[in-house]
Amino acid sequence: MSGRLPNVEPIKREPLATEIARRLVDYLLTGGVLPGERMPSERHLAEAFGVGRSAMREALKALTLLGLVEVRHGDGTYLKRDDSSLLPQVIEWGLLLGEQRTLDLVEARQKIETDIAGLAAARRDEADLTELRRLLARMEQLSHQRGDPREFVDVDVAFHLRVAEASRNTALRDILSGIQALLRVWIGRVIAAGHREASYQEHVPILAAIETGDVAAAEAAMDAHMRSAAGRLERALTEAQARGESPGRRLGSDDASAVRA
Repeated sequence: MSGRLPNVEPIKREPLATEIARRLVDYLLTGGVLPGERMPSERHLAEAFGVGRSAMREALKALTLLGLVEVRHGDGTYLKRDDSSLLPQVIEWGLLLGEQRTLDLVEARQKIETDIAGLAAARRDEADLTELRRLLARMEQLSHQRGDPREFVDVDVAFHLRVAEASRNTALRDILSGIQALLRVWIGRVIAAGHREASYQEHVPILAAIETGDVAAAEAAMDAHMRSAAGRLERALTEAQARGESPGRRLGSDDASAVRA
């Protein structure tokens, strides 16, 4: 007889390094180490948390990839300063808290960006259009290139943030800017999977609608892009989970380097 029950999903255990990373963040954000200060050594942390050094090393690597801490070779590991482009709240974005929280944030981004696109279509000026055209042209050039995707990611992010500027809504602009690190990791994961051309093509109707001032078309184009990109991300997360990668690794260490603005 199978141990499965209807409508009951087995409890999934978190990888040890993920749990350590979460506890490390709690320690750091409650004043255990001040921004800019050197953290205790890997050995000291492992002893304090009662875990092995290899698990602690993996947890620290995850925080380093997310930009929360930085390793200064020969000098130790430091907590990033408050003026870092990647704020500690990145942990609240779910990159270490599991797939569902990440997907919830992706859904929130979909709603925010759709509204922003509509406002941009109604409020953009010629300077906005000039910059958006330049960014889209650069995306087209980069979409045909292979190799390191980081420049494409940078331009893609810049396009979205410029649309936010064109919306003339500082609250929505700041919200989107605040999740910029998540945005970079998301785009980086999709682009690393080989979707530059698809991503570029999805931006074309967004700009076209903003140029003509068509609010409904801008919202529809952005919504279509968000849904398509979210689908690609969800597939990437599923594939990573099937490979047994931890949540902190699900978006890819190669892509996490793009987190740093």
